[in-house]
Order: sequence, then C-alpha cells, then structure tokens
Amino acid sequence: MAAPDLRPRRSVLYMPAANERALEKAKAIPADALIFDLEDAVAPDAKSEARERACAMFAAGGYGRREITIRANGIGTPWHDDDVAAIAKAGPDAIVVPKINSAADVRAVESALERHGAPDRTRIWAMLETPVAMLHAEEICGASERLNVLVMGTNDLAKELHAQRVPSRDPLLGGLYLSLLAARATDKVIVDGVFNDIKDESGFAAECRQGRQLGMDGKTLIHPSQVEPCNEAFSPEADEVELAGRIIAAFEEAEREGRGVVTVDGRMIENLHVDEARRVLAIHEAIAVAEG
Repeated sequence: MAAPDLRPRRSVLYMPAANERALEKAKAIPADALIFDLEDAVAPDAKSEARERACAMFAAGGYGRREITIRANGIGTPWHDDDVAAIAKAGPDAIVVPKINSAADVRAVESALERHGAPDRTRIWAMLETPVAMLHAEEICGASERLNVLVMGTNDLAKELHAQRVPSRDPLLGGLYLSLLAARATDKVIVDGVFNDIKDESGFAAECRQGRQLGMDGKTLIHPSQVEPCNEAFSPEADEVELAGRIIAAFEEAEREGRGVVTVDGRMIENLHVDEARRVLAIHEAIAVAEG
C-alpha cells in the first residue's frame, strides 16, 4: 500500500473559471489548494471560454505552492470530453471530476487523460455526491493510481437523500462514514463538502470541527473568507504538537533503555499512540513547508 499523502489540503477553495479577476485574486489567498471550476460556477454559453481561461491561468503560474486543480463538467455532459482533453494538455496538479459513481467512471477519466497526453503529475480527484457513490466508495478508491483525493459533494448528497439540512448533518453521516472508511483503507486523502452560509461564522467553525473529528483532511470552500478559519481548524494545535514530541521522545528513550513500559502524563503509551504522534508531527512539518 502506498505511503499516505501528507501534502496539506486543509482548505480547498472553488474559484469560478469564468471570472478572470477571481482567478488572479486567488494568487494571494492562503488556501492550500484551488479548484478552477468549469462546472457549477459557469453558464453553458461560457463553458468554452472558461475552459481556455482556466488552462491559460494555470500555465501562466504565479500561484506559489498552492495545489492547482481544474473541475471538469461531469461524465456524459456535452462539455466533458473537451474539458478532459484541455485539462490533460494543460497538466495541472489534478482534474476534479463531479459525480463519480463507479470504478468504471474513474477508469474512463484515467484513459482519457492518458489518451490526451496528461503528465503523470496530473492526478484525479473524484467527487462522491450520490448514494451509489458512497456504496461503491472502496471500489472507486481502488480503481486508479492516479486517484489520490476524494471530494465530498454534500449538497448533492443531501438532495439525493431528500434529507433535511440540519447543523448536525446527521442525515449525511452514513455516507461520510463509508467514504472515510474507503479513503483510509486505500490511503487516499478525503476533503469535506462545502458550508453554504458564508455569513454564519459559528456554524462554519462547528462544521470544520466536526469534519476534523470525523477524520477529514480538510474542507472545500466557496468563499475566501472561509480559508483562514479552515486552515486553523485543520492544523494540529500547539499542545497536540508538543504532546506528540514528548510521546515520541519517551518511546525512543524507553527503547534505548530496554524498557517495555512507557508512560506520558500518567498514560500508557503503545505503538498506536506513537504512530499517531508521528503523523501529527509530519502534518505539522508539511504545513510549515507549504506556508514557506
């Protein structure tokens, strides 16, 4: 099994590809990743122009260490094939594909990318947005080595479930749990869905906390004002980093001394705690590198 991908994806911001000013502004937004959106944010008669602009803006650069992805229109739409061909030629960090429902969908996107000459660096981010996708999440995750990120489409999932939109997100948790299990079983990254009310700061903070508690690696965002609180929510806190360092130090000292019992702050430390501590430090270090 591949090593976990620890590149920070705490904040993943959608940017409308039809809006050149917005794409330019994104160069100064401290998001870990950007999605140049050709789908929901673009009217049908502007799709071709938006596609050209997204690819040109990526090629022009200026986004620093930010991960740049482009969201294509979905499989079966009139724009999908042209989107995939153009994105493959542009070679961004990833193509984001909405409404992936099966392993066959992933393989079709992979085949099209390779047919159009996409570099190896261009990965697939699969959006899981439907009940059938949740039920086949593990198959989807295992369909391609190019696929490295799951993106949860919680708005569409709520619609498909006929669910009420409640702050607890209880109606969505079954699907989120299935997707998380699949991601962790296959060492994929998984990012949570969007929060729609940009004025509800406390509600957004609560949903970020919930996502992190569930095990999400980050969250997709619809507005730049959500980026910094999201980065904070999905970063290890100072006390977590400090404790992780002490756990590793105590474990290594016990190993050198041949002791079989390790305690930190009165708690027994086992290998699983050391593994968790090492992951916290690895994420902390990866964030430090990404932020320069």
